[in-house]
Amino acid sequence: MIALDHINKTYNKGQIQAVKDVSFEIKRGEMFGLIGPDGAGKTTIFRILTTLLLPDSGQASVNGLDILKDFEKIRSSVGYMPGRFSLYQDLTIEENLQFFATVFGTTIRENYGLIKDIYQQIEPFRDRRAGKLSGGMKQKLALCCALIHKPTVLFLDEPTTGVDVVSRKEFWDMLGRLKAEGITILVSTPYMDEATRCDRIALIQKGSILSIDEPAGIVRAFPVDLYAAQAANTHLLLREIRAYPGTDSCFAFGDSLHVTFKEGAATRLLPWLAEKGVRDASMEKIEPGIEDCFIHLLKD
Repeated sequence: MIALDHINKTYNKGQIQAVKDVSFEIKRGEMFGLIGPDGAGKTTIFRILTTLLLPDSGQASVNGLDILKDFEKIRSSVGYMPGRFSLYQDLTIEENLQFFATVFGTTIRENYGLIKDIYQQIEPFRDRRAGKLSGGMKQKLALCCALIHKPTVLFLDEPTTGVDVVSRKEFWDMLGRLKAEGITILVSTPYMDEATRCDRIALIQKGSILSIDEPAGIVRAFPVDLYAAQAANTHLLLREIRAYPGTDSCFAFGDSLHVTFKEGAATRLLPWLAEKGVRDASMEKIEPGIEDCFIHLLKD
């Protein structure tokens, strides 16, 4: 459904490489995630695929349509939800939805079945202006507008950024139902925990793809043992573990530290910390998460 072949894009007369030699394919009905921090190149890729931006080189297609030759057909067959709320703030929920249905030559009634589960959650506020909605309600309205013409491909660029945890979960549950309808979904997010909801993910940083696989496959590829370390003074623990000669990497994760070691060095850490005055430290082996994998790939 979506294919990119050696796509490159620079800004500022070639001084900033936003996308660097990116290639991947997305299957029909797949939920594919672009996972990476702000500035990684996710939005540029979305704008290229939705024909809003031209690549400097490379080729791409959406639903078998070339992004350069068939841009009009692509625009009429995809749904796009940009990262920034882009609907009309002065129009009500119902007016925004009617407007986008009219733009695509359809009606709310014609495709109501596709948006019903989402729209029913905001329907009691249909006369409220979009600019007065909460973040979660704006998100649901934007998704309804992106779906109102029954697209074959849905592009969602960081749809849950700035939204509360409950609304984030609700949104991903909605995406699961849309996937069951056969819609191909490309979604980007800076939240590593959301990656596990995708069929496959691409980890991206500074415009380059670091790895593409199923979430479980990326975790299985983590090449070393990972440990969680804790102590009463986390700042002191972080400083001392990073100073330990056998440490390979050490990063803060909530109230603990995730640590990898050079070969054979893990067993010597706690005695070394005790000598340095950190006598209440504890450590246990844990399973890595997507964020741990991402950090390890960056380190390499």
